[in-house]
Amino acid sequence: MTEQRLPAAMPEKPTLDGLEAVWVERWEAEGTYRFDRSRGRDEVYSIDTPPPTVSGSLHVGHVFSYTHTDTIARYQRMRGREVFYPMGWDDNGLPTERRVQNHFGVRCDPSIPYDPDFTPPEKPDAKRQVPISRRNFIELCERLTAEDEKAFEELWRRLGLSVDWSMTYATIDANARAASQRAFLRNLARGEAYVAEAPTLWDVTFRTAVAQAELEDREWPGAFHRIGFERTSGEGDQGGGGGGGGMVWIETTRPELIPACVALVAHPDDERYRPLFGTTVRTPVFGVEVPVVAHHLAEPDKGSGIAMICTFGDVTDVTWWRELDLPTRPVIGWDGRLLPEPPHGVPAEPYAELAGKTVHSARERIVEMLRESGHMDGDPRKVQRPVKFYEKGDRPLEIVTTRQWYIRNGGRDAKLRAELLERGRELEWHPPHMRVRYDNWVEGLAGDWLISRQRFFGVPIPVWYPLDADGEPIYEAPIVPPESALPVDPSSDVPPGFSEGQRGKPLGFTADPDVMDTWATSSLSPQIAAGWERDDDLFRRVFPMDLRPQAHEIIRTWLFSTVVRSHLEHGGLPWRHAAISGWILDPDRKKMSKSKGNVVTPMGLLEEYGSDAVRYWAANGRPGTDTAFDTGQIKIGRRLAIKILNASKFVLGFRSEGRGEVTEPVDLSMLAALRAVVGEATEAFESYDYTRALERTERFFWSFCDDYVELVKARAYDGDASAVAALRRALGVLLRLFAPFLPFVTEEVWSWWREGSVHRAGWPSPDELPEAGQGDPAVLDAVAEVLRRVRRAKSEARLSMRAEVARLTVSGDQADLVRQAQDDLCAAGNVEEFVLEPGDGPLDAVAELNA
Repeated sequence: MTEQRLPAAMPEKPTLDGLEAVWVERWEAEGTYRFDRSRGRDEVYSIDTPPPTVSGSLHVGHVFSYTHTDTIARYQRMRGREVFYPMGWDDNGLPTERRVQNHFGVRCDPSIPYDPDFTPPEKPDAKRQVPISRRNFIELCERLTAEDEKAFEELWRRLGLSVDWSMTYATIDANARAASQRAFLRNLARGEAYVAEAPTLWDVTFRTAVAQAELEDREWPGAFHRIGFERTSGEGDQGGGGGGGGMVWIETTRPELIPACVALVAHPDDERYRPLFGTTVRTPVFGVEVPVVAHHLAEPDKGSGIAMICTFGDVTDVTWWRELDLPTRPVIGWDGRLLPEPPHGVPAEPYAELAGKTVHSARERIVEMLRESGHMDGDPRKVQRPVKFYEKGDRPLEIVTTRQWYIRNGGRDAKLRAELLERGRELEWHPPHMRVRYDNWVEGLAGDWLISRQRFFGVPIPVWYPLDADGEPIYEAPIVPPESALPVDPSSDVPPGFSEGQRGKPLGFTADPDVMDTWATSSLSPQIAAGWERDDDLFRRVFPMDLRPQAHEIIRTWLFSTVVRSHLEHGGLPWRHAAISGWILDPDRKKMSKSKGNVVTPMGLLEEYGSDAVRYWAANGRPGTDTAFDTGQIKIGRRLAIKILNASKFVLGFRSEGRGEVTEPVDLSMLAALRAVVGEATEAFESYDYTRALERTERFFWSFCDDYVELVKARAYDGDASAVAALRRALGVLLRLFAPFLPFVTEEVWSWWREGSVHRAGWPSPDELPEAGQGDPAVLDAVAEVLRRVRRAKSEARLSMRAEVARLTVSGDQADLVRQAQDDLCAAGNVEEFVLEPGDGPLDAVAELNA
């Protein structure tokens, strides 16, 4: 028997422990994933990486989806493409502000002057927050996000993301601000951005406007109140019994909005209320005369069939108000309290009972007033109903009239809507059925994209307004900066032609106080990362990008808004492919989210099981499919990584005595089967189905270890050139097939016997392996099946796998295939006598064991 010789770089006892620290450092030092910008666009694969929100900590759902992207990046790099794969940080917006408020115990008050020596409280009190200037507040936001970004980067490196860390960007840095403001100014110049005074969905906690894409319905407790409006003609009841004569009865969950009522509405075909159309009624308690009108959105079978229109109770009120050209009587303020003064036409005396109260308190008081006046019939009827919330908010939204900035998105323009639907058809979706979500969203848009927010830490709207002689803003004549001056902050910078001393003075200027919605910046992530108007050479090489990876629930926000901005600015798509990930679910099949408190933080998993094991679990989540968190599968991934270590050490421990040519039928058969796996894995990756690529590779690997290695190890120990060459060639291919999924263990093994990084090695090609004519995969399948039957017989007899087989009889139509590897089979199964009985039946094998 030939003496084994271990390669010098191979450790005596390989282990997974510590591999991450070793290879993360080496990859960075050697620039393994550094983007080579000398390559032309046709040689580049660029990824619009999702910038995670920097407001706390990542959870295992992030690991899940970002691993999917990384498998694609690694595959494309091994296919010879230069991969542009930057990481961004989404560090502006409400989540960051809320975190800063709670972390430091402060709140922003723009009226307070800047304090250059401000120090946050030593013991922050979230309930008694210290008011500070906007500039001080922004400095704390920048300070905290910088700390969070370091922690995020550490985790991403530990996970093995093959990101070029020299190309990170942030959605609030100078480059992002300049790009966002430039795009906005161009939208404004082309008439795609505009300002309007209109009903706006409003979060009273954050005191900011909320866009349609940020809404979610939640079940919320309420109660229907049956309330009577007096007919001005004084004739009998309409809409059922109860109460005195001349009443029209409505049912509402918002009685506090009676002073905002501007009409009653019923369906035009509702026979009960046809006689009332064109007449008027008086509001209970307040006695304001309002018309009774008809509209097709009224629901005859809901409540009494007639409803009050208030300005504004819900989005249907807005539709009625707009289409019926009704007056406005707003009563809810930005703080969620009823305004101190009554709306026009509403008497001050009853209204004073409600002024300044919260919605809840006002509702309780108006119910008392309705009972006292006899305008309420019976007790409120409790219900649970869906109510609109801001996705990050805690209280139901109100609708207030505010002045806001919008970008046209097809919601009110049929031509633009059709163009954006066509963009969705041009995009390659993975999986394809996800395009339906895009189409449904675009077709269901109810208005343009509201992009302004009444917050502090964000990209400022780059606009000032001149003041007239009375010091009032002239909103129709905004002052904009030249693009060369960007980024600007109108609250501290001065517009062209003015001086700081003119700020807020008659005939001077004032700044637009708002910032852009975070999506208005994130929607430009391809342009920001690619150096749009900042690095023309880079932009030409990477834009439009190849891939947008993201989760399915933000198709309506991030994906759609990015398509809108690219369509308006560049006249095309921002990328060619969209790969959609599913949600990560908890054991109860509920989506993991910080707000629900059911998230799992990933660092502990990475430390306990190893990064490759966690990546294995993530990669088993199919594109677009929600996947349950499962430590059992993570353990399987660790077992696989350990097996790769041990099997590789075993294979590389053999020394060949020949020229390294593969000649034996079973060896050629194994390589021919592997050739098919390479083809299937490549096809799967080209279709962005990383899960299928992993499944096919893993299935072959376990068969390779359990069947083929067992069959040929006797020859390998003897230095058989064909066996050793086949083992090594298969290992080289398998390591590259596994590399996108298990980057640490594959790099470790590759370093034992090959130069360079496996992640810069070429993706395996079927041409490296024997064609079907050179090796028949059926040989290995038949021999492996016979070997499994021998093992089963020994196991059932409770004998060692080394036990002798006195006689092994193989019969059937595949018996001749087994003959080609007879010697290997006898050695692996410890068979004394081997009998072949070819025939027409299926393969059969009978093992007669020695006692």
